[in-house]
Amino acid sequence: MRGWIALLGLALLAPAALAQAQAPVAAPIGTAALPTGRGAQPLTLAEAEALLVERNLGLIAARRGLDATRAQRLVASALPPPQVSVGSSFGQFNETARGALQGARLLSPSSNINVGLSVLVERGGKRELRTRVADQQIGQAEAQVLDALRTQLFQLRQAFLGALLARANLEVALANRASLDRTEALLRRQLRDGAIPEGDLLRFQASRLQFESDVTGNAQAYAAGIATVAALLAADPAAFAPGAGQIGGPGLVAPGLRGTAAPRQGSAAVPTTVQTILSPVAFDLRGRLDQMPVLGIGREALAEGVASRADVVAAQRQASAADANRQLAEAERSRDVTVNGSWGRSRLSQDLPNSRDQLDAVNSFGLSLSVPIFTRRIVEGNLGVATAQAGQAEALARATLLQARTEFAAAWAGYEQARALLNLYTSGALGRAEDAYRSAEQAYVAGGRSLLEVLDALRTLNATRIQANQARHAYLLALATLEQASGVSGVAPRL
Repeated sequence: MRGWIALLGLALLAPAALAQAQAPVAAPIGTAALPTGRGAQPLTLAEAEALLVERNLGLIAARRGLDATRAQRLVASALPPPQVSVGSSFGQFNETARGALQGARLLSPSSNINVGLSVLVERGGKRELRTRVADQQIGQAEAQVLDALRTQLFQLRQAFLGALLARANLEVALANRASLDRTEALLRRQLRDGAIPEGDLLRFQASRLQFESDVTGNAQAYAAGIATVAALLAADPAAFAPGAGQIGGPGLVAPGLRGTAAPRQGSAAVPTTVQTILSPVAFDLRGRLDQMPVLGIGREALAEGVASRADVVAAQRQASAADANRQLAEAERSRDVTVNGSWGRSRLSQDLPNSRDQLDAVNSFGLSLSVPIFTRRIVEGNLGVATAQAGQAEALARATLLQARTEFAAAWAGYEQARALLNLYTSGALGRAEDAYRSAEQAYVAGGRSLLEVLDALRTLNATRIQANQARHAYLLALATLEQASGVSGVAPRL
């Protein structure tokens, strides 16, 4: 009797175990074909980064800010515009010595005209100082564009790697379910032939529900990750061609779904494979999650790069602009002079006393200088504001550098921990889980273990594979975080 049980167990478990062992090597992790919709476009990380530089809305907004700052420099470097005034007297009357009025009349523009020119002469080098402030602000805006690129690239890599992790876990879950489907099909045939009791099939079905939730959960996580990537690439996550992929079981579907068949009577006939719909997605992300690139640069070199990080440079240039603005406020102590020149022409009344040379019009020229007075309190107040802002900007620049070094220290610690955890899985943890599963299978065949114990070993192997994927993801994300924290390009992984 024991030999019959051994042969039966070998027939039941060998195909499932073989499929389970070969599933991870069927295709590189993160590249296996998934039943996505027809409108899903394959997308690698390199392609996503290229699209982000071109289409990311946050980066576009930063570039527009740089354009505005460059336009402001044109205004700052220009001379104060002169002002031209043109006028005309609209009425005239004469007054006698006794105070009587006579000869009142309305004048047309052709009878008189007044023209004036006013020029502001700046003193203290204000124009040069304004230009210096504008140049510093352009440098700050350029650094902010680079910082926006650094930040958006990290967000893209973070979202892409997270979606790739969900994809890899979905591949594991689908491979597990394919093995379980084949095993359940064999058990159903054996039950129909009367070779096993129905209780064996029921226990098997009850134990596989966890694997079904892994499929649906990872499919949902993958779709959510793709939506995040699409938003970063300025693509509408909800706009895609219809036609979702469908992952169906071997004739068994969950009740209530369109096109399902009525289940047979009995507990063993209840469907155990849910009909999973992989929601229509804008992209199908591809990447080798099992590629473990070497860092290739030391900690000291990365630490030195923190001072050149885009946000640190932007804060330093902001402090330089604030200091230049303080010097401009100091230059306001030199008062500007306004030069006013005028010319006027007015035709004379024809009822004036006659003379040998009768006069027709009077031309007059004028020149005046104006200087503002009582400006000391205003100048000192503006200088105090500019001095305080310069000190504030300097403090913020130092704080930004310290924060950047703090982020780098945390990123390096995360990298070391992720590398150590990855070494644990790649050095034999996954192999030990696979050996434990095979050992449990052999013990079951020999009659020393139950089928549920074998399924428990399979769950352990599945958890180990999922944790290995998470360790790979943590290591790749740690590399991307190191690049984001240090500002040194080329550290992030290329999948």
